[in-house]
Amino acid sequence: MRYDLRFFVSGARVTIDAIRQFIAADMAAVDRVIRSRLNSEVVLIRQVAEYIIGSGGKRLRPALLILSAGAFGYRGTHHHELAAVIEFIHTATLLHDDVVDESALRRGRPTANSLFGNAASVLVGDFVYSRSFQMMVGMDNLRVLRVLADATNVIAEGEVLQLMNCNNPDIDEEGYLQVIRYKTAKLFEAATRLGAILGGASPEAETALATYGMHLGTAFQLIDDVLDYSGDQATTGKNVGDDLAEGKTTLPLIYAMSHGTSEQATLIRHAIRGGGLADLSAVLAAIRETGAIEYARRQAGTESRTACAALDVLPASPYRDYLLQLADFAVTRTY
Repeated sequence: MRYDLRFFVSGARVTIDAIRQFIAADMAAVDRVIRSRLNSEVVLIRQVAEYIIGSGGKRLRPALLILSAGAFGYRGTHHHELAAVIEFIHTATLLHDDVVDESALRRGRPTANSLFGNAASVLVGDFVYSRSFQMMVGMDNLRVLRVLADATNVIAEGEVLQLMNCNNPDIDEEGYLQVIRYKTAKLFEAATRLGAILGGASPEAETALATYGMHLGTAFQLIDDVLDYSGDQATTGKNVGDDLAEGKTTLPLIYAMSHGTSEQATLIRHAIRGGGLADLSAVLAAIRETGAIEYARRQAGTESRTACAALDVLPASPYRDYLLQLADFAVTRTY
């Protein structure tokens, strides 16, 4: 089946706000779990954790778990706890990533490390990770524990791969996608797989939901990398060119190097190796002239359609419709 990513539900676009409204009660329950589980007698832990959790964000990964469980008819409460675990793992990676990347801005606000220091961010990230594993064990479900433990390990591998590729202009598209699938898409996959497990899905359906999550997460990161060179700071909460400043070789740069002139390729390679933004204007011009943004968006669209096709295993329901709509949001969003 071929999916038109503009029209999924009743022939018209449904906004991300409509999805949030549909699962508002569940997400409110997830937020209550998050805040209760972040409780600590150590004041600095509460301050940093509350700051990063309260800084906004899409809560997309918990929402995926809630929708996936609902698509299989799950009506218990364990999905609230597991959705909070997923958000804790994501939060811990953000705390650590911002230290590694020396980031000062996230979602339009100062990063935790810029306010509280690198040491506090790393250590509170460790606390959030360890709290998530306490919660996993409390579920007393070996399948759930294995999925989350495996996912956390793969995410760590992805973070190290990204570090190894920093300031490396020779990474190709396949290597770039491997980092995405390890570092970003793996947690999407875990969220949708866990929803299927809670809903008692068949092995085939569980695999299909995991496939959906993996490809959705890949599409999501591809658009993140597109927005780094084409987004508006007021909307994205990031400065244009942050990835270049950190020496990250993302798909727009890979495509521009391989499809631009030799002078443009040399310029981009130099910019990646050196980091910084001295050559940003020229790099942006090369990206525009080679159609790199359009190519990356097409690749994201392919990933999103592959994700949608995996949902053919699901019966018709509002949950399935909104999962499809999230695939639309992933590739049409501007933030």
